[in-house]
Amino acid sequence: MSLRSTAPVHVLALACALALPTLANAAPQATNLDEVIVTANRTAVTVNDALAPVEVIDAEQIRRSQARTLPDLLRGRAGITLSNQGGQGKLTTLFLRGAESDHVLVMVDGIRIGSATSGLASLQDLPVDLIDRVEIVRGPRSSLYGADAIGGVIQVFTRRDRAGFAPRVSVGGGSNGLNEFATGFGGRSGRAWFGADYSRSHTQGINACNGYFDPMTFDGAGCFIAPDSQPDRDGYTRDALSVRGGVDITDEWTLEGHALRNEGDNEFDGDFTDRAQTVQQVVGGKLRWRPNDRVDLHLTAGRNLDSSDNYLGDTYLDYFSTYRDSATLQGDFGLAEHHLLTVGLDWLDDSVSSTTQYDETSRDNKAAFVQYQGRFDAQSLEASVRRDDNEQFGGHTTGGAAWGINFAQNWRVTAGYGSAFKAPTFNELYFPFFGNANLRPEDSETWELGVAWRADNVNVRLDTFSTEVDDLIAFDASINLPNNVERARMQGAELGVDTTVAEWTIAGAISYLDTENRSGFFEGNDLARRAKNSARVDVDRAFGDFRVGVTAVGEGSRYDDVANTRRLGGHGTLDLRAEYAITQSLTLQARVANVFDRDYETVAFYNQAGREWFLTLRYAPMN
Repeated sequence: MSLRSTAPVHVLALACALALPTLANAAPQATNLDEVIVTANRTAVTVNDALAPVEVIDAEQIRRSQARTLPDLLRGRAGITLSNQGGQGKLTTLFLRGAESDHVLVMVDGIRIGSATSGLASLQDLPVDLIDRVEIVRGPRSSLYGADAIGGVIQVFTRRDRAGFAPRVSVGGGSNGLNEFATGFGGRSGRAWFGADYSRSHTQGINACNGYFDPMTFDGAGCFIAPDSQPDRDGYTRDALSVRGGVDITDEWTLEGHALRNEGDNEFDGDFTDRAQTVQQVVGGKLRWRPNDRVDLHLTAGRNLDSSDNYLGDTYLDYFSTYRDSATLQGDFGLAEHHLLTVGLDWLDDSVSSTTQYDETSRDNKAAFVQYQGRFDAQSLEASVRRDDNEQFGGHTTGGAAWGINFAQNWRVTAGYGSAFKAPTFNELYFPFFGNANLRPEDSETWELGVAWRADNVNVRLDTFSTEVDDLIAFDASINLPNNVERARMQGAELGVDTTVAEWTIAGAISYLDTENRSGFFEGNDLARRAKNSARVDVDRAFGDFRVGVTAVGEGSRYDDVANTRRLGGHGTLDLRAEYAITQSLTLQARVANVFDRDYETVAFYNQAGREWFLTLRYAPMN
């Protein structure tokens, strides 16, 4: 890696750091940096102690945001770019720090999810009203989690009720024929805890695609053949159920289990297929033994089902179902105060069931990993290494290290390095007449530098990174198959600020991204569908029983294709929200999204919703 290529963003970090104290003229503490995150290190650490760039979106933030979907909740956050194909329920891909959309590991309650055929996790199908918190870790984490974690890890946690019995219900509706209903309960009795939630959402949707293709003149582009052949609304319906429970068997032994199932019916525009019935299911369990404060052993296991039955009108066409079975045995051992050693074994088995006859339909992966975390006065250190043994591509070793130092009371500097890899998907390996069983994993190396400043009333963090990816998989015309033929570089910076000014809570993030294709005919071009600049600001304030808020998201221009011939303009949206606590248990919420009715695209030829309104009535009695 060239130091010259990484210098601009790292110099930017140091230059911006000199200006951080000027933000101190605010009021009370904005965010709780003592909040615990478990995704970054596979062990519990506070946000303030994490050496990796992390973000936690907790239950209160989710409720207050009035987000209708998980992509809606994530859009504009530091390092994240989303591309959506036509509104709610439609395919939504996420780029974290400019990495490919299948270079992000997504987990639900500790269980890896995603399609083994496409390599993508269906974020649009995860019901936001059943989510308790979201943890975002930016940067490579393959040395702990294995394949896919080049850009980072996103983990979704479903609801957890630990107090007394707590029923809840909400009803809502809004633009484009939206109607929503959710109900559930949870609580604790003695040594046992339990809970269940159900959620339903239906929308008539918008006309997803505005493109066309004329077979007579070969003019145009898009997702169906004839102009105006499908100018209808493309609806989406989902039903989701989450159940979970656990018991403290003794003071040392704990057993818990959870299950989430989402069934969707999705309409879209297309001449080969225009409707899909989908299933996203995650089932898992955990057995934990903690005999003392220095030993913590746990065994987790689970299965993810990603399934789609596809139709053209009422005609059934085909189906794709993938299963991911996984298990982990992990031990955390306190060597001394502030020194922790983690060792673990991972097992993963991917399998495919489909009307398409894949050359191979299963493969497994075994891995061992070890991590050390230590603190020496003002300095912190962590190092990890992992060895994966994959049935298809053999062995692969990844590693990571990070260092941080606190100084001058409020300051902290962190630096890190990590290698990561992406395993080829079943489509790339085994699809009939298209797969290449000789593919190697895609490899990456990332260098990071961060500067943070924390006072009693403001928290600021600036992180810079530079990532190089080798052996990217792309179509190779010389063999008419996918092959490891491309290279890419991504570098950038992310600035996050949380504060409270005159009782207004403010959370903001600004991201800068510079990507480059470094191989082939398109060498020097930007990577497709990544916005160079993006920002998000959330502002909220309570006036007694009344609360108001605003979310502003802005994204710069991007190219839709690798040739950089189709440019999508930048855009900005403004959302307004308000809520009124009628009683301690009953709340009325209102939201207007895209207030100025902006027209924009995140994928060429696919529409985004204009101005929309929503009303929600929530009942959640106090325990």
